[in-house]
Amino acid sequence: MKQRLIKILSFAVLLSGNLHAQTFNNLFRTKDRQDKMEDFDLKKFSFGFYLAANNFDYKMNLDPKIGMEGNRSLVESKSTYSFGAGLIGKMRLNEFLDLRIEPGLHFVQRDLTFNTFDHVNQLYPGGFPLADGTSAEVILEPSEEQIKKIVKSTYVDIPIMLEVHGDRWYNSRPYAAAGVNYLVNLQSNQTSTDDNQQNIFRTTTHNFGWSAEIGIQFYFSRFKFTPAIRGTFFTNNELVADKETTPPYWTPAISTMQTRAFMLVLKFE
Repeated sequence: MKQRLIKILSFAVLLSGNLHAQTFNNLFRTKDRQDKMEDFDLKKFSFGFYLAANNFDYKMNLDPKIGMEGNRSLVESKSTYSFGAGLIGKMRLNEFLDLRIEPGLHFVQRDLTFNTFDHVNQLYPGGFPLADGTSAEVILEPSEEQIKKIVKSTYVDIPIMLEVHGDRWYNSRPYAAAGVNYLVNLQSNQTSTDDNQQNIFRTTTHNFGWSAEIGIQFYFSRFKFTPAIRGTFFTNNELVADKETTPPYWTPAISTMQTRAFMLVLKFE
């Protein structure tokens, strides 16, 4: 009787262990799982679109005489959140490399605050000598529009990026990408004859930069979904100087001004 009971208990333990192992394998193993869109990445060319949530800001180097008062910065840039969208074109180079072009449109607003008026008035108490031999009077009580400049930009962004990715793990694949950008600002006001004296802040129309991106590609039955984080950094000075007959409250306080942007990108291919 004891031997029979021992056999029954041993069989129950073995059966329980076997069932437990099978359950564990079914839940966590990936060897026998079906890969989706297995041939998608073997195509020479593929296409898609993306949506982006953006945060654009200006990186500024201020003039030490007009834009700084000791260690205090007299010009401040406030970033805002915006959105963008674009198309994706991808060319397969080899098993681990793709070449991508992703033209897009980004709608951006940034706020610049000029706290330069009191400081500049102390530097030039008798008025400002201008290039034409005349002088401009100081502004003792600046208006809100003169202090705060709302800079709106619409960028046509054309990045060309090289993507390197790892092997697929089940239905996902990590990647990193980097490349160069050409950006056209459709609201730059670069050719405007007015400047900050007429409350028009001017920037360059044609710009250049570079981008870096990381993300994970997820494969579904009918499409590939990719969440990614991208940083874009302009390399040229975007500032267009005020006219020589304009008081030096605004652009003379800034030596260089370059856009930097961080994006959460959602891609669908």
